[in-house]
Amino acid sequence: MKIEIIPLIISLIPAILVTLLAVYFFKLHTTNEERRRRFLLHRENQKQALPLKIQAYERIVLFLERISPGKLLTRMAPVGEDKNNYESLLINTIDQEFEHNLTQQIYVSDECWNTVKAAKNATISLIRKTTFQESVDSADKMREIILTELVEKGAPSDAALAFVKNEISDIL
Repeated sequence: MKIEIIPLIISLIPAILVTLLAVYFFKLHTTNEERRRRFLLHRENQKQALPLKIQAYERIVLFLERISPGKLLTRMAPVGEDKNNYESLLINTIDQEFEHNLTQQIYVSDECWNTVKAAKNATISLIRKTTFQESVDSADKMREIILTELVEKGAPSDAALAFVKNEISDIL
């Protein structure tokens, strides 16, 4: 009986090796198919997401243009002579524009979004700083000083705008 088992084991070794080889190649094939399917799905999602990303960048550019002090002051004329009311009007307008575009942050990089927030905060800071100057006694004087500073130093949103343009050129 012992002699009969050895030839049986010897004849089973090739069958076991073929089975193991078949399982290995089947696993390799299914893994490659899964990766290929994921790649195709990812590529299809990218095709659909690209227009949304571009639209988000467009909205961010529009936001930065709208909060640019030169354009903001041109669009929002003072209602009266009180500089504090004018300051509140400008800052509320900037905050409303920002809140209207909050959802765009999911389509852009964190660095880009932080740059946009920094531009918004710098613009608000410029308005507040100008309001506290002793030489500013009216809304028109405040407007004049902000516009003069813009000519000398540039708008805070200009750097953010350049960053956004650079980032979108990398995507396209």
